[in-house]
Amino acid sequence: MVPYRSALRRLVTSGPHTISAASVAFCLFLTVLAVKTPWAPLPRGVIAAAGLLASSAVWFRKRRPAAVAAVGAVAYALSGNPGPLLIGLFSGAGTRLGARFVALAAIGVTGFLAQQWIGNGGFGADVFLSAVAATGAVLLAGLYAATRRELTRSLRERAERAETERHLRDEQAKAAERGRIAREMHDVLAHKVTLISLHAGGLEVNAGAEPARIQREAALIRLTAQEALEELRKIVGVLRAGHDAGVPDLLRLVESWASAGNTVTLHGDLGPLPVATARAAYRLVQEGLTNAHKHALGAPVTVSVTGSPEDGVTIAVVNELRPGAHPSGGGAGLVGLAERFRLIGGTVRSAPDDAGGWRLEGRLPWDASARGTHDQNAAGG
Repeated sequence: MVPYRSALRRLVTSGPHTISAASVAFCLFLTVLAVKTPWAPLPRGVIAAAGLLASSAVWFRKRRPAAVAAVGAVAYALSGNPGPLLIGLFSGAGTRLGARFVALAAIGVTGFLAQQWIGNGGFGADVFLSAVAATGAVLLAGLYAATRRELTRSLRERAERAETERHLRDEQAKAAERGRIAREMHDVLAHKVTLISLHAGGLEVNAGAEPARIQREAALIRLTAQEALEELRKIVGVLRAGHDAGVPDLLRLVESWASAGNTVTLHGDLGPLPVATARAAYRLVQEGLTNAHKHALGAPVTVSVTGSPEDGVTIAVVNELRPGAHPSGGGAGLVGLAERFRLIGGTVRSAPDDAGGWRLEGRLPWDASARGTHDQNAAGG
């Protein structure tokens, strides 16, 4: 029983041509039995010709089911072989009740009654009811099979569409992550390279300085380069591990700029911040200090961090403008910074302040990681 069911399942799930070929073979087998027994009172040649013609017509059961059913009805009346008629009715039932369904029902009842008429010379009410019942059973079975087949196809298409959409969401998430990593690398490199350039410029201007000072400046250049490499390793580690690697230190950042000869002051100490918030604040201060060096070299810079768990965090970098300086607020770094803040529920504003200087200000929720996780889940779901 198990091998039989397995073979039947493989046949049903195979292609339409395989099923049609199997149906033709089955009808030919019934034709042989009809000729040998015989199943009709007509000459064996008539039985064989009718059976062969109807069995051959079964090959077109998918394209012309009504015609196959009609040929099968005639063949059933002449040969007693019901195979082509049943297959034509079953294949043509479809998933909707309509004119074709009514035509198939009429063909089926007529075929069953014609066979009884030729075989018995007449029929009564019981034969008519049996013909109607047999035709209805075959059509309902075909209707059920077609509906189930259509439902299976629809579910398969939905699954494929869902898989495609999931793949697109994955690609979008990867693209967003690549953009985030690119912004991280831009922030790190722009800041550290600026510091290295600043120290190297000092050495170039003071080439005749004392050896101790030259050694100190060279050590600062080496340390800054090492820090740049370390931060890049951390960024790559975040990409590989999927989480933030350490909390950045604003005080150390400000001290590194002050050690290079800049006038940088830090106001405000909120204590330990959540990792995502601290990293965003660190990047904003980095960008502000780098822009201040580019566009207002030598101008004093003030960095302030204020806020609370209820009101969120505000980070501001304000620099004075030297005569002839050209402030800028629309660079690629600021665009990436604004996008970073937007993704975690914050805002960035860059504009002149009331004192005639330039102010870069960012606002964040206290725990930006919660907002970032929510946005990522919404984008993926």
